[in-house]
Amino acid sequence: MPKPNPAEPPFADYGPSSYGASFADVYDEWYADVSDVEATVATIAALAGQTNGRVLELGVGSGRLAVPLAAAGVPVVGLDASAAMTDRLPADAGVSVVLGDIAAPPLRRAGQFGVIFVAFNTFFNLTTEAAQRAALDAVAALLAPDGRFVLEAFVPPDPDLTPRSAMGPKTIELDRVVLTATQVDPDQQRIIGQHIELTEAGGVRLRPWQLRYLTPTQLDQMAADAGLTLDRRDADWSGQPFDETSAAHVSVYRRR
Repeated sequence: MPKPNPAEPPFADYGPSSYGASFADVYDEWYADVSDVEATVATIAALAGQTNGRVLELGVGSGRLAVPLAAAGVPVVGLDASAAMTDRLPADAGVSVVLGDIAAPPLRRAGQFGVIFVAFNTFFNLTTEAAQRAALDAVAALLAPDGRFVLEAFVPPDPDLTPRSAMGPKTIELDRVVLTATQVDPDQQRIIGQHIELTEAGGVRLRPWQLRYLTPTQLDQMAADAGLTLDRRDADWSGQPFDETSAAHVSVYRRR
């Protein structure tokens, strides 16, 4: 077995499909309730009704949001880098699945989508500034002139109040425990983590993940550099007002 190179940064081999490979078998169980699906579908469907109606979800995964959107009569294309995730999306759900990197979508026709959206911190799964900028450039190109781009993400806490490392239980069961270990680099605005699954039978499963987070102000500037301007910002999908106490945001951008 080759020895690790100490000069390589942690997660050096982590790529666009790594998250799906780690979490595909548990995603629907662990993250079914991370946000209000009904409110999300209502918001995206309403925006689609104001534009050309065609929707692209970035990071479609197993279809948590795309499937109910399609069931509501919205034409949906779902993009994801992980075949392990999209293989779990029902084939008869009415969602057109495209396998590819959010930072380099294999979709060529400009202006073809009335709404493009990315939910639940998925944009932060792009772990470099270059990848995040490339994704926003692609969004601006694929968005119809009157289209909207919707992004859901957490608001980073004050770095002075954020522990640099942490470990704690996510799930405790009679014969299984899942621990979450994280390290935060506030200078690089990066979080690396592992979900560590231990079973009584002696099994160990590591599920790595990585984020590069941005503040809302940084997102707005990056979006502006791509030709997108903020239309509105709410605290959640139900339209609660966003303010300095909000832990998350749903931001709607339009082309300039």
